Amino acid sequence: MTETRTGAKRPRPTRASSSRRVAYDVIAAVRESDAYANLLLPVRLAEAGLDAADSALATELTYGTLRGLGRYDRVIEIAAGRPTHKIDAEVLDVLRLGVHQLLSTRIPPHAAVDEAVQLTLALGRRSASGFVNGVLRSIARKPAEEWFADTLNGLTGDARLAMEHAHPRWIVEAFRAALGAEDRADELDELLHADNLPPAVSLVALPGLAEPAEVGRAGGVSPVAVRSPGGDPRSVPLVASGRVRVQDEGSQLAALALTRARPVRAGERWLDLCAGPGGKAALLAAEALRGDAELVANELVPARAGLVRNALSVFDAPPIVLEGDGTRFGSGTDAEAPGRYDRILLDAPCTGLGALRRRPEARWRKQRSDVAELAPLQSGLLDAAIAALAPGGLIAYVTCSPHLAETRDTVAAALERHPALRVVDTPAVLSQIATSELELPPGPAVQLWPHRHGTDAMFIQLLTTLES
Repeated sequence: MTETRTGAKRPRPTRASSSRRVAYDVIAAVRESDAYANLLLPVRLAEAGLDAADSALATELTYGTLRGLGRYDRVIEIAAGRPTHKIDAEVLDVLRLGVHQLLSTRIPPHAAVDEAVQLTLALGRRSASGFVNGVLRSIARKPAEEWFADTLNGLTGDARLAMEHAHPRWIVEAFRAALGAEDRADELDELLHADNLPPAVSLVALPGLAEPAEVGRAGGVSPVAVRSPGGDPRSVPLVASGRVRVQDEGSQLAALALTRARPVRAGERWLDLCAGPGGKAALLAAEALRGDAELVANELVPARAGLVRNALSVFDAPPIVLEGDGTRFGSGTDAEAPGRYDRILLDAPCTGLGALRRRPEARWRKQRSDVAELAPLQSGLLDAAIAALAPGGLIAYVTCSPHLAETRDTVAAALERHPALRVVDTPAVLSQIATSELELPPGPAVQLWPHRHGTDAMFIQLLTTLES
């Protein structure tokens, strides 16, 4: 027996309750300290020592609850007869976890309710256990279809889509605009649905260090991609050695668009302007090594710079990693000198709306105002990249967001500021790189989509300047 904070005796947690406790701890950390679930969950799983089945349950409970948060909160409000902001935060997290189990999993209702009550007691919230029991038993009396229909009452248009697919309305509106720019607004429902599907784990075999065939089946669109064989990727020896890495295929194509747009000349100098946490930098470094080019990686945040160094440590002679504000490039000396680099990757800081499958909590964390706040930084970094680019060199402007203000609008404004800047036909480049047809619409840029390409919603625009 163990004791709660109130001193009451309770049974030791079962394996199932351990999975729920891990999920609860991550969900609470996301709420309390803006933790990133994809970074914290593996740590919590390792600390708990759960086996594969229990780890899978904890993962589903964590991501599923975070993904459906807005919709589940509405169900709780209806069942509890009060707004969620009037429910204690810890108790609300327990209810969210319970609602996900009741409405979106095959876990028996009695087990979901009983475990939620036990979790409430374990948190020292005995006085709230009856409330949790009552609300969840009320929810368990009706099928999920009826509850979800109740959440849509009185809603129309984008507000209805937002509730139905558990996305904030402003994100639905942004996705509609981005798809509309490709004359594909009719795919919005399909995109929102895809955003709520757990993404497949994809790996990248670093060229020259590993071959995809050494790990498993080839990926869907990237020539260096591997489909994860399942389980913890770190158990794959080549992953453990760093020669194969976990990386979305959209990110792989973004890096390859820069490195394979044209033949590499020996001695070229490349720059990864915002390199943290190092995934694309590792792929760039492998490509640079094959072409006898030199890569410099830059990262503003020291902790992320450390991650970049770790990602690059697989190479016998790792590229240089600099720390500092990327906007200084093109105005300094030596490594920061104007016109120094032949190829520059600018994976610009952005809202990350293109990776909501992998970071489900981000949809509730981000605000419309974040877009406007990031715009000056994105423009400033692009100006720095242009200044640091050698005449006739290549820039890959990349964001993991399809929001027009972070993609097309940023590029259009840069073209107005820099008369010598030119767009490169990026769809033509990627059509020669991708291993399957991307079916891209006309235009100079590439916007990848989860529902069309199975990747994160990466935006890629290659740019060049007139040679002097």
